[in-house]
Amino acid sequence: MDEKELTEFLPMTIAEMKARKWDAIDILLVCGDAYVDLPSYGAAVIGRVLEHAGYRVGVVAQPDWKNPECLKLFGRPRIGCAVTAGNMDSMVCIYTAGRRMRHEDMYSPGGITGTRPPHASVVYTQLCKAAFPGIPVVLGGVEASLRRVAHYDYWQDKMRPSAIFDSKADILIYGMGERAVVESFDRLRDGKSLVGIRGTARCAGGKETESFTPGENDCILPSFEEVCSDKSAIMRSTVLVEREMNPWCGRRLIQKTGSRMVVIEPPQEPLTTAEFDQVCELPYVGRPHFKYKEKIPAFLAVQNSIPAVRGCPGGCAFCGLVSHQGRPIVSRSTESIIRSITKLSKQPYFHGTVTDIGGAAGNIFGHRPRNPELCKKCRRSSCMFPEHCPNYWADEEPLLDLLTRVTALPFVKKLFINSGIRLDLALMQKKLTERIIRYHVSGHVKVAPEHLDPRVLRLMRKGKDWEFPEFRKIFERVSAEAGKEQYLIPLFISNFPGCTEKEMRVVDDYLAKFHWSPQQVQDFIPLPMTMGTAMYCSGTEPDGTPIEVNRGLAERRVQRNMLRRKRNGPPEGRNGEGHPRNGGGGYPHGGPRRHDDNGRGRHRYGGPGRRG
Repeated sequence: MDEKELTEFLPMTIAEMKARKWDAIDILLVCGDAYVDLPSYGAAVIGRVLEHAGYRVGVVAQPDWKNPECLKLFGRPRIGCAVTAGNMDSMVCIYTAGRRMRHEDMYSPGGITGTRPPHASVVYTQLCKAAFPGIPVVLGGVEASLRRVAHYDYWQDKMRPSAIFDSKADILIYGMGERAVVESFDRLRDGKSLVGIRGTARCAGGKETESFTPGENDCILPSFEEVCSDKSAIMRSTVLVEREMNPWCGRRLIQKTGSRMVVIEPPQEPLTTAEFDQVCELPYVGRPHFKYKEKIPAFLAVQNSIPAVRGCPGGCAFCGLVSHQGRPIVSRSTESIIRSITKLSKQPYFHGTVTDIGGAAGNIFGHRPRNPELCKKCRRSSCMFPEHCPNYWADEEPLLDLLTRVTALPFVKKLFINSGIRLDLALMQKKLTERIIRYHVSGHVKVAPEHLDPRVLRLMRKGKDWEFPEFRKIFERVSAEAGKEQYLIPLFISNFPGCTEKEMRVVDDYLAKFHWSPQQVQDFIPLPMTMGTAMYCSGTEPDGTPIEVNRGLAERRVQRNMLRRKRNGPPEGRNGEGHPRNGGGGYPHGGPRRHDDNGRGRHRYGGPGRRG
């Protein structure tokens, strides 16, 4: 390899470090995923952001977690280590909703399993401390972010303290982290205190804990011991955390754990459009590191897609995205996206098709508040539930303009929107919805009604029961007018807290009516920091109303099997319903079937295109 090739990526070998004329590194970045230099991968983004800030960064991806020597490749880092479990929670990567081992790790070469440990954030931090005694460790990523307070771990079936307490990291960065990680390492470099950095959590010392007096800007959470002993405490904690997530008015959170306390500073403000553009246009190579000989499934899923939006207005009770990315929507500029597509067109794997321009949903690009000042005082958990916030401007023109400009590029043959479509917004954006269905569907459209029973939808903080049937009519009409055979991929969740067999029967009857066999099935997983998990643990709604919860695998099997059942019969229609070539809907020509216990866990917890 020549020097240019050796200096493209952040170094993973001594040869790459020497090609850069470095004698040592400043920061060692340890990651649970294979190193893919793409802005859809959190480790790559943080590495490039630190590089842009002037730091020498070396990468160790998927280290042998039983051997501290594997981290000593570059010698002792001058400043510290940065640790992330990867784009997804390691427990979601390893286990299904049935607590069985998964057969594939999407973020590993060849999809091989066993490349990361359970609770990787804790294990990697302790590995760094063992390899380099006394070294500062900055912990981040989606796993640490959603475990920043005392939380329930579904796979161990027990409460765990904050990841900062468990791991003994010097500081934990939650959220997207670009500003906080640079400020943290700047302070470490200069020998300054890590206290008071927004978007971080730390474990206070014994003296600080003993002398602590709450101020008016402090919110006291139930202690770890309370969460362990009182099943209602996790609900009280979750309600308080959700109320303090607004980056403009959120207060500092304090949670006692034993004789010490975890201090969680208010969230960082979201990046501006200009800052988001800059982050996405750092000098990423756009492919996996050259050391990998096998294909990485998660990279193949996003290699021709462009991240364009950050944040989510939904606040769904089963999803951890808002707890990590926040509610405020930040969209890239059209010019920046076009520059990224132009760069993508020079990749050897690009053949003219942009597979996605999206984020949490495919139809939220360019959305913004009508009055930003009102948002700075808001404590709602969702912009869309229980009713659409009148200050949330679901403007369809920015995405319409973007689609027009991108399709006009000479090297773009096709442009698809493959991020899931929000049904409530789709019914408000009639012109945009028809445009996507007519021109930007790659054969199938993912939509997430999640359920069809009004009561369960309310518990999920989702839309109305009539939204999916209404969207389906529009989809069928526009597809027929365009003369295209296209398919809807409806995504439903079984065993959500409060959903009994009676409510699940509403979904089953609807699917049976149209001979529809969903190709993706998700059994509810209680993810850390979500309202759904608080409901699962407490057995109540947020207001204390008791609900029925299926916890054991035997109890959960009934609803899961209702969704997985094959429903064969004569087709009721041409688009999105039964079809003789695929046995009842979903992908044309059969396509990939995923009847996993948690087929979509990766989309709700980081995953391709949703950076952790």
